[in-house]
Amino acid sequence: MKQNTYEGFSHLLKFMPEDAVNLPIEEILGYLESLYGPDLYNAFEPDYHTPGPISGFSNTHWLRSANTAGINVRTIRHFWNIIPYALTLPHAFNAIHILPVWEPGVVASLYGPSSWNINPEFFSPSLYNCFPHLDTVEKQLKVVINLLHLMGKSVGMDVVPHTDRYSEMALANPICFEWLQRDELQIVQNGDSLYEDAEGIIYNYVKNTSKGGTLPDQETFFYKLPEYDRLNLLFGEKHDYSGRLQRRKELVKLLYEQGYETVPATMGPPYRGIEVDPDPEAKITDEDGLVWRDYRITHPQTFSRVFGPLARYRLYWSKDDNQNWELDFDRPNTIAWDYVKRHYREIKEEFGFDFMRGDMSHVQMRPDGVPAHPDDFYDVLGAVKMEVCKTHPSFGYFAESFLAPPGEMAYGDECDHLEASLADSTLGDLQSEPVGTQKFVSDFAQYRNWLETRKFAPNFTLITADKDDPRFDKFYIDGNEIRFFMALFLTDMPSYMGMGFECRDPHPTPAPNEHYSKLYVFHMPDGPKGTRGPFVWGKNRNLNHKLYRQKILAEEIFELIKDQPVQWLVPPDASGIQKTIVWTQAELPSYVFAANMDTKSGCANLAADFPPGAWEPVFSTEEETLGNDLYAGIIPWLKPGEGLVWKKAD
Repeated sequence: MKQNTYEGFSHLLKFMPEDAVNLPIEEILGYLESLYGPDLYNAFEPDYHTPGPISGFSNTHWLRSANTAGINVRTIRHFWNIIPYALTLPHAFNAIHILPVWEPGVVASLYGPSSWNINPEFFSPSLYNCFPHLDTVEKQLKVVINLLHLMGKSVGMDVVPHTDRYSEMALANPICFEWLQRDELQIVQNGDSLYEDAEGIIYNYVKNTSKGGTLPDQETFFYKLPEYDRLNLLFGEKHDYSGRLQRRKELVKLLYEQGYETVPATMGPPYRGIEVDPDPEAKITDEDGLVWRDYRITHPQTFSRVFGPLARYRLYWSKDDNQNWELDFDRPNTIAWDYVKRHYREIKEEFGFDFMRGDMSHVQMRPDGVPAHPDDFYDVLGAVKMEVCKTHPSFGYFAESFLAPPGEMAYGDECDHLEASLADSTLGDLQSEPVGTQKFVSDFAQYRNWLETRKFAPNFTLITADKDDPRFDKFYIDGNEIRFFMALFLTDMPSYMGMGFECRDPHPTPAPNEHYSKLYVFHMPDGPKGTRGPFVWGKNRNLNHKLYRQKILAEEIFELIKDQPVQWLVPPDASGIQKTIVWTQAELPSYVFAANMDTKSGCANLAADFPPGAWEPVFSTEEETLGNDLYAGIIPWLKPGEGLVWKKAD
C-alpha cells in the first residue's frame, strides 16, 4: 500500500497492522528519524540503555492505569516488527508486553522455556542487513526495547514460574525441581531426595562425554561452579543451538531409561496428588521413540489440570517425604527461590524491561488460604518483583489472574492473594464474555469497585493471546468498538489488548487455525491445534477504520485527561441491567464520555448530570458527522454499542 507516513501526528495509526509490519525497514527508519532525530541512533547501540518513561518513578503505581498491548513475536516473525506495529498504536497505549522470549521446549511452547537463551527464531535478517553490528538476537531485543522506550512505551517481560520438563534449567539444577520415578503406569518414587539421583546421572554423563580438562567433583559441579560454566560443560556454547539440543536429548534419554522425570506442573485445587493416566490414548511417542505418559490429578476439582510439558520450580519441601503429596510451607527451598529471583533480576538488568507479567499468578496452593501475615516466601512472583524493586523501584507487576470466586481456581480469595503477592494490576476476565451481557456489565461494576477499594487494579481487557482461539469467537462477533472506547478513555483503569484485535474478523463459524494467534503460542504442525504456515491477520478494515478514529481522538485529548480519576455521572450497574455508563474527569472536567455496552438495543433519553457549563458533542464511535446541539440535561439517543464524547465549550 502507498501512504505518506510523514504527515501530521498520526504516525502509522491508520495502517492495518499487517501493512505496517510489512513496510520496508528503511521506510520505518526514515520515519523514526523524522520523529526523534539524533537520539534515534543511540538506541541502536545494544550497550546503550534508553531510559523508559517510568525510569525515574519511585513506585509502581503507574501500572494501575497503564494501557498495555500484548505481542506474540511469533505472529510477526521477529523482534524488529514490534516497532512498526507499535507505531500503529496511539500514545495512550503506553506499555508493551512481549510474550516469552526464551528458547521454547516441547511443542515449541513460548510458556515452556527450555533455557535462559533468547529464542533464535526472533532474529531479524532485515535489521541485521541494515545494522551489521546487531548480529545476535540478544542485541536485537535490546535495541527494540531501546526504541520502544524512545517512543514513550514501557516494556514488560513474562516471569514464568515453570519451565519445559527437561529444560536446561532443570538438568543443570535438579534441586530446583521436583522429581519422580515412573515404571510404566506406576509412580514408584516421588520423595524429596530424588533430585540427588538425577544429579548422579547427569554428572556421570558429563564425566563420560568430557573432552579433556579437569572436571570438578559432583558437589562442586552442581553447587559451586558458576551456572554459565556448568551449562557449557553440559550443553556446549550458547549459540550452538543444534549441539545443545542434541546433548539435552541424550541426557533426557539417560534419565528416561531409569524412569526419572520432573513432576509436571498443575493448576487448580488440590494441585497436589498425581497419578499416571492409564488411558491408552494418554501417551505419546516422541521423534526419538521414547514413550511418554500423561498424568492426572488423583482427586480432581473443577479447575484441576496437569500441564504435561511443564515443570514448576520446587519452591517448598514436602511433609513426610512427599508420601501424601503435601507441601511444607514452613520449609521453603531457598536455593530455588534465589535462583528464580537472580535470573529475572539479571534479565531486567541486561535488557531494560520495565515491568513483569506474572504467568499463572492465580496459583495459590495453600489449602488454608492466604495467610494473615505473608512472609518473603509466600509467592515467587511477588518475590521477583521485590528483588528487582530493591534497585528499580518502578518495576511493576501485572498478574495473570482471572478474579475467579474464592476457592475456584485457587485456595482462598484471589483478591487477597493478589494483594499478598504485591500485584499492581491483574488481567481479570472481561475478555471472556460478550460485551453487553448482564454478566459482563455486573463484572465490570465489580472490577470498578475493586479498583477503588483494593491495592491492585483489574484491567479492562479486550482480548488476550489465549482468547484468540476458535472456542472464544462468540465473544467478538460485535461490540469491539465499545470495548476499545472504554479501554482508551477510562483513564484511571488499566487495559490490555492482544495484538490483532484492531482488525480481527468476526468468525460466526471457526476460521482455519492460521487465523488465531493462540495457536502460535506453541507450534504444532498436525492435529486439531496444528498450523501449517504463517499467522493470517484479520482483514477487518471497517473495524480498523473505526478504531483509527478513536486513536486520533486519543492523540488529541489524552494528555489532558490521562491518569485522572473518573467521576461517574451514570455509574456502572452492579446488577448488570442498566448497560449505559457516563463519566467525566474528577478534577477540571473537560470531556464527558458515554458508553452503551448493549450491542443489541439503543438507549433513549438518558438523564446525566453533566458538570456546569455548555457541552458540545465532538465524537461518536458510530457516526463520523455529528450535529452541534449543546447538551441539555438528557442524552436523547445512544445507538447499540455506541460511545459518545462531549467537550466543554469555550
